[in-house]
Amino acid sequence: MAEMNFGGVIETVVTSHEFSLEKAREVLKNETIAVIGYGIQGPGQACNLRDNGFNVIVGQREGKTYEKCLKDGWVPGKTLFSIEEAVQKGTIICMLLSDAGQIAVWPKIKQYLTAGKTLYYSHGFAINWSDRTGVVPPKDIDVIMVAPKGSGTSLRTMFCEGRGLNCSYAVYQDASGKAEEKTIAFGIGIGAGYLFKTTFHREATSDLTGERGSLMGAIEGLLEAQYDELRENGHSPSEAFNETVEELTQSLGPLFGEKGMDWMYANCSTTAQRGALDWAPRFREAIKPVMEWLYYSVKTGNEAQISIDKNSQPDYREKLNAKRCGRLVLLYVNFVLRTTNFFLVHNVGKGMVREGSFPFVFFVPMLISQNEDINIANNIDNNKPVTNCEQL
Repeated sequence: MAEMNFGGVIETVVTSHEFSLEKAREVLKNETIAVIGYGIQGPGQACNLRDNGFNVIVGQREGKTYEKCLKDGWVPGKTLFSIEEAVQKGTIICMLLSDAGQIAVWPKIKQYLTAGKTLYYSHGFAINWSDRTGVVPPKDIDVIMVAPKGSGTSLRTMFCEGRGLNCSYAVYQDASGKAEEKTIAFGIGIGAGYLFKTTFHREATSDLTGERGSLMGAIEGLLEAQYDELRENGHSPSEAFNETVEELTQSLGPLFGEKGMDWMYANCSTTAQRGALDWAPRFREAIKPVMEWLYYSVKTGNEAQISIDKNSQPDYREKLNAKRCGRLVLLYVNFVLRTTNFFLVHNVGKGMVREGSFPFVFFVPMLISQNEDINIANNIDNNKPVTNCEQL
């Protein structure tokens, strides 16, 4: 295992250099990996494992997502089954349904988790808050986790590009005495970059904090607040949008992602740097109490209970869509995407405009990725098959 210095703290990490794909195949050679659920994480993990030579089947109820399984090359009766049948056939049961979905199916599948099997997660929610979810695994099975630090789409895309997405891993229950080796092998199999050791509790609490904080909730709140302030002071919608979202996602974000915050600063004007350095501490002090409130709400299980209560309702998805799409910024993004997509579709093919001349068609994927009625102009289709990397 390798060691990495994170801000002065030495952490142990695992990569394919220390734990090869060949070794992972050897560890899992007798396993049947049953991927349960083909929504957010399911396609990426299942297809990566299949492409890496592992024995994979999928369990999915019939419907729109089942059709996607068929498009991705899973064969009914051979590699595609009902959820209950897949759990019966599998030796490693990958619970990749939504958190609410896992709670709903647990009473139907727990009888098939017989001695010697492995229960796998990519999020610690169900196990960490078992007092609320009712998910209590039998004592004679392994319970493990590999949690990609990104969506299943990102995991698949990076895999096809020859890169790996960072993942955390944990063992909750080691009945076989080989659970950790199995976990690392699984992480290598799905295409992990660096594997960082954690616990189910730490992963679950940090994940919910991140989603509600800097990864989604806080950044949406920040963008909306700045956009609104500029509009209220007479700036046009396009100007407010460009200074709030466009420059962040198209210019500064890639610099930050490439080489870090210092690199981003170094590529900005001295005026921008001076102002950012002055205002960053003010934002930190304003935000810190909210983050403390957020973490307390996560740690005490309040956020988990809200998620369980809201997302267990029959119309939960419609309510989520209604609340998400009601934002002023989202509506503006929706409008620009539609009009720009129309322009590109009708003019790129005619040679009237260069493809990529409108970089703002690619902005804010985090805000609009779930809007199924938007046909984004870069031809990304959430329902297209992903049977091989060339199709991405």
